[in-house]
Amino acid sequence: MKPLLVLAGGYGTRLRPLVSEVPKPLAPVSGKPFLYYLIKNWALQGVKDFRFLLHYEANQIETLLNHLSFLPEFAEIQFRSVVEHKPLGTGGAILNAIESFGISEAFLIANADTWLGSGIKRLSDETSPTIAAVKVPDIKRYGSIDFEDNRVIKFLEKSEISGEGYINSGLCHLLPEIFDDFETGTYFSLEKEIFSKLTSSNQLRVIKLNESFIDIGIPEDYLRFCRWIDSGKSYDI
Repeated sequence: MKPLLVLAGGYGTRLRPLVSEVPKPLAPVSGKPFLYYLIKNWALQGVKDFRFLLHYEANQIETLLNHLSFLPEFAEIQFRSVVEHKPLGTGGAILNAIESFGISEAFLIANADTWLGSGIKRLSDETSPTIAAVKVPDIKRYGSIDFEDNRVIKFLEKSEISGEGYINSGLCHLLPEIFDDFETGTYFSLEKEIFSKLTSSNQLRVIKLNESFIDIGIPEDYLRFCRWIDSGKSYDI
């Protein structure tokens, strides 16, 4: 299984009314940090090499990772992290990690605020660059993906359209050379600059996943995830 780079450096401002003492990935859920559930789910899918891309309250996340490394359930898991001294955006954070870790082969990317039931193994087996799309009841909050024959044609911005559709799940499979045109330490967006360039050249592939998905970035969805965990995952989220 390829290494998984986890974007975990954001400020989580929309969640502050409910979660203000810890960074968003550490939002408490039934007595454990949200990130614990993500890591456990990823590990069950075969990920053993985790690289965390940190900025805001990085020390708190590193403290959790250190704690998890001593638990028997994560005995075979490797946790590493890199801390950005200034915000670099999603693209800049990934390029910074590529340089810091000396990454020369394909890798996976995921978000530390998003639950996706499964799909890592399937995505890892795909040719890079590929993103995983997931179907949601209403795409208005996220924007959506227009694709044909497993190729992304364009991304539709948030609020442009509503209703059921496929969105970018945040899980993707990339190669280091995709970032060659950018300078390490600069701020840029994976979605707006890297993905748009790949889309315009018809290089960005997509796989469709029918999996449970939730982004805890806003209070109502964070609470929805909490209720789901409290129920013992007794229903489809």
